[in-house]
Order: sequence, then C-alpha cells, then structure tokens
Amino acid sequence: QVQLQESGPGLVKPSQTLSLTCTVSGDSITIEGDWWSWVRQSPGKGLEWIGTVSYSGAPAYRPILKSRTSISRDTTKNQFTLQLRSVTPEDTAIYYCTRDRDYAFVSWGQGTQVTVSS
Repeated sequence: QVQLQESGPGLVKPSQTLSLTCTVSGDSITIEGDWWSWVRQSPGKGLEWIGTVSYSGAPAYRPILKSRTSISRDTTKNQFTLQLRSVTPEDTAIYYCTRDRDYAFVSWGQGTQVTVSS
C-alpha cells in the first residue's frame, strides 16, 4: 500500500520560498499513468489544487499560481517537491501531497501546516 509523507518547515516568512517534499513509499513515482500533486486547504476555503508532476516528469500548474510554483521530482529518492515563491499570509494552509490516477486523488499524505508570518 502506498504511503505519502509531507515534510518541510512549518513557518515561512513573507516574500520567502515555501519548500515541501513528499516522500512516497510502497510504490514508484514512475508508474505509468500516475500523477503526483500538491493541494492545500486554507481556513474557511475549499481544497485548492496547486500543481502536479507526471510519472514521466512533466509538470502542470494552477494558472493563477503558475508564476510562483515549481514542482520537481527525484526518482532516486522516490520524492517530489513543491516550491512556492514570494509567499504571503494568503498562502497559509495545510498542504497535502497526493497520488492521482484517472483524474482522481487516490492517495493522500497526512498534510502539513504551513504558516506564513514574520
């Protein structure tokens, strides 16, 4: 059974870069057909998809966040990473990594709280 685990700082200062890593165990991130995404949930808001990287390494981003977002992967470590630049308090949220297949979120990490504050 696949497991996903987010890791990274819980506190980021405004204008800095938020960096999170998702470590995947139980399956390879290179399995054909899988996509590996980052989503977040802010207080009082719904779930927001941030972006994804495919099993072949192709990224895709939410248009409104595209200019600030990079998602990459390290197949040797079976990890994928989110970088969100120039953060503001509006980026405060619980961040989740997910495994996607056939346009559905099929596996989730437990989530990690990230607060943007000086």
